[in-house]
Amino acid sequence: MSLLGFVLKSMYPEEGTRSLLGVFEEDAAAISKYSQQLFQAMHRIYDAQNELSAATHLTSKLLKGYEKQRFPLCCDDEVMSSTLQQFAKVIDELSSCHAVLSTQLADAMMFPITQFKERDLKEILTLKEVFQIASDDHDMAINRYSRLSKRRDNEKVKGEVMEDVYTSRKKQHQTMMHYFTALNTLQYKKKMSLLEPLLGYMQAQISFFKLGSENLTQQWEDFLTDIGTSVQNVRREMAGEMDVMQQTIQDMEQANDLLYMPDPDPSLVPVNRNLTRKAGYLNTRNKTGLVSSSWERQYFFTQGGNLMSQARGDVAGGLVMDIDNCSVMAVDCEDRRFCFQITSFDGKKVAILQAESRKDCEEWIATINNISKRIYLSENPEEIAARVNQSALEAVTPSPSFQQRHESLRPRRPPAARASSVSSAGSETASPALSVLSLDALVAPNTPIQFDIISPVSEEDAGQAKAAGLGRRTNPFGESGGTPAQESSILHQLFFARFLGCMEVQNAESSDVIYETMRQILAARAIHNIFRMTESHLLVTCECLKLIDPQTQVTRLRFPLSSVVLCAAHQENKRLFGFVLQTAEGRVDGRPIIVCYIFESNNDGEKICDSVGLAKQIAFHSEMDRKATEKKKEQDRAKEKQQEELSKQKQIEKDLEEQSRLIAAFSRPTPLAAGTDGQFLVLSNSQSEDSDAGVEGREKGESEA
Repeated sequence: MSLLGFVLKSMYPEEGTRSLLGVFEEDAAAISKYSQQLFQAMHRIYDAQNELSAATHLTSKLLKGYEKQRFPLCCDDEVMSSTLQQFAKVIDELSSCHAVLSTQLADAMMFPITQFKERDLKEILTLKEVFQIASDDHDMAINRYSRLSKRRDNEKVKGEVMEDVYTSRKKQHQTMMHYFTALNTLQYKKKMSLLEPLLGYMQAQISFFKLGSENLTQQWEDFLTDIGTSVQNVRREMAGEMDVMQQTIQDMEQANDLLYMPDPDPSLVPVNRNLTRKAGYLNTRNKTGLVSSSWERQYFFTQGGNLMSQARGDVAGGLVMDIDNCSVMAVDCEDRRFCFQITSFDGKKVAILQAESRKDCEEWIATINNISKRIYLSENPEEIAARVNQSALEAVTPSPSFQQRHESLRPRRPPAARASSVSSAGSETASPALSVLSLDALVAPNTPIQFDIISPVSEEDAGQAKAAGLGRRTNPFGESGGTPAQESSILHQLFFARFLGCMEVQNAESSDVIYETMRQILAARAIHNIFRMTESHLLVTCECLKLIDPQTQVTRLRFPLSSVVLCAAHQENKRLFGFVLQTAEGRVDGRPIIVCYIFESNNDGEKICDSVGLAKQIAFHSEMDRKATEKKKEQDRAKEKQQEELSKQKQIEKDLEEQSRLIAAFSRPTPLAAGTDGQFLVLSNSQSEDSDAGVEGREKGESEA
């Protein structure tokens, strides 16, 4: 197993590489410990002739215990164990009659093990210390680079810091490669350090004990010859491996020279926006007080739909947040550059991170945005992410026909649009899908797109916002302040929505206007890397639609329900929906202003459109009931007025009859009670009754008059 080959793709050690490096260092420590024991055993052979038998027995014992050693890296333990067992057997047979020859043992046995101990193992320790110093220098340079100010008057300091990062990173990389090469070489030297001293020891014993050659048969000589050949083969293999490693180091130094710069040129190192997983070092901001904060450098990586972090020295990473359905955007921090913010889907958790370069920052934003769309769940996520980004890039180029423009955005659907349920009741059905209209017939040319909600704060701005259909802002403290009281409505439904953008359109005849607006707004967001979305609560009532701030409960925008003429949800992405607002006020030419608003919700967009349609129907029936009630009241008032007129007419007719009777009574000749000659006339009963009636009628007429 080659440690250098494991890190060929990495410019500097990641947490996984450091973990593997720890295994190699543990193995080196075990080898050092075991070699020290073997050295002491052989040194006893060299120092004390009287203790030769005991030292030889101890050596044999150590060789037999090799198979019980637990080395972290084991390539051919079975071969080594069997070989050492054979050596132990021979040493046991010769331990009773061995005599030490100091010169031969010093040259053939003590020299290889001493050289391995004093040169190779100390070289590992020295390289380890140099690598640790280079890593610390690199960390200090990175921290200085991260604290660079954004002011232009620090160009000299910036150049010095960037040069320091370049030098320290290059030094760390070179030291790392030499250190890893030494660790890999140690695996070969471990075999030689064990086999060569034993081979020299046996050769010295054979040359000294010629008389005891009956104990060393030809089989043992062949065995020792094979061991010597194996050692030479291992040496040649090590030499070839070292040549390959040196060539690899030279190639990597030439290829990675550009990557030593902390902020490479984007034209030379392009940004990859098709990633669905990413890992690397980031600085995370931690609040230390009400207004103060600190930055900590950690290793971050994505795992499925989760963002993980791992501090140096930790065995495994910990969960930072769930990035499914999250929002990510670049932010401008006062003290740091290349920062971006991740907000969870419910808005309760926010993380502000700093990347090392602009390229790294854009790749993190693109990767988290792809994960937020759950592209990683598909079979080939990178291909789908590339297709989505390519569709977004091609979406800004108008195609010849309307059908081609919508081929990648919306599927085929029946001509009857959902917007017909939102239109006012009793009206005619919306016209069929606009299959032959041009782009200018749907969206006004050169129309600006508003990506954020801007509430009016002055009377002048409020008047402009009212003319554009943006509603008005209510008093957050519940006081009237000259605004009407909150409407009481039968329907009162609340949805969670994120504002994507709005723009002016030409007509509101079909829901194709909403799909075209969705396409243009999503394409513009993808092209300009706009990922920020204003989160609000959408309140649907029978009087209006309101966008309310989730934290302060302040009404950001208010749309009268009568001005909402269309509402439709996307057929593929169920979370996208939009509605068209037509204001009564017009421009100079008198044409009404039509604005299309696009939103993204955690709920099904069709449910929201159905809720708006239900609100329109309830409002329509309420309006019809109100008109019927008013009409009935007008009819009742007309009947009462007619009755009054009839009663007046009857009274007038009665008065006329009375007046005519009075006139007739006064017009009759009155008979005299006595004649001119002084004689009295006697009246009949009928004449007296008539005269009484005439008097009573006269008195009645006077009273009525």
